[in-house]
Amino acid sequence: APAGASAPPRPQGQGNGVGVPGVRHIVAVASGKSGVGKSTTAANVALALVKQGLRVGLMDADVYGPSVPTLFGLHERPDVENKMMKPLEAHGLRIMSIGFLVEEGTAMIWRGPMVMSALTQMLNEVSWGELDVLVVDMPPGTGDAQLTMAQRVRLSGAVIVSTPQDLALADARRGVAMFQKVDVPILGVVENMSYFCCPNCGHRESLFGHGGARAEAAKMGAPFLGEIPLATEIRATSDSGAPIVASAPESEHARAYGRIAEAIWTRLSRGAPGRTPPRIVIER
Repeated sequence: APAGASAPPRPQGQGNGVGVPGVRHIVAVASGKSGVGKSTTAANVALALVKQGLRVGLMDADVYGPSVPTLFGLHERPDVENKMMKPLEAHGLRIMSIGFLVEEGTAMIWRGPMVMSALTQMLNEVSWGELDVLVVDMPPGTGDAQLTMAQRVRLSGAVIVSTPQDLALADARRGVAMFQKVDVPILGVVENMSYFCCPNCGHRESLFGHGGARAEAAKMGAPFLGEIPLATEIRATSDSGAPIVASAPESEHARAYGRIAEAIWTRLSRGAPGRTPPRIVIER
């Protein structure tokens, strides 16, 4: 296990939110829009953190479109003990999703207060146990649910996932701005679907452009965590319920997620800086 794994607990984030007993760090994985591979990234990064010897949980906060049950092939309901739900487990990861509590394919026609009630229950009425990191797969966008989650939960930081093209980057900027306004540190930016390598000839093609997320991270003063390719193996393993970090841990794709997870844990261990507090000057 990493040297920092057995260190005494550190404060979670710098906002006014509430933490979860036994959980050292809560990390939000977010995106400005859907369709950029946020859930796949969250699942594989969480598994990569487990590979580093950390105790890790994964909470699926995307109430309207939960992807975690499919990503891990889990569809049973969690057990309840002393009014607390027990998270399901896969590959050493403790997992909770609204998808475990409703029938598959159910349309969640809920307004903001109902969504927040469900998210609060998944945080506080689940027996997470002792965790080094709880990864939260956030809903896409910057609406009421996302903002309230960022304000009410004591987040140690946020990871922003984007594809390289300008349309996705414009939405990613909004996500960064939301977290900055509520004093949640940005742990870094991930460029997903960064490039495609032909499996037959090895030719590398940047289908959606390339380097946009790295350049955007530099503009925002945030760390660039790494590139993940557009790859059939990542898609296929995710659809089959065994994400690539679990099913092919020695593959180059799994190692890419591992490098991102290592960078995130390094930031958490050292303490990611938040926004500089205002200085009050009284003139006489």
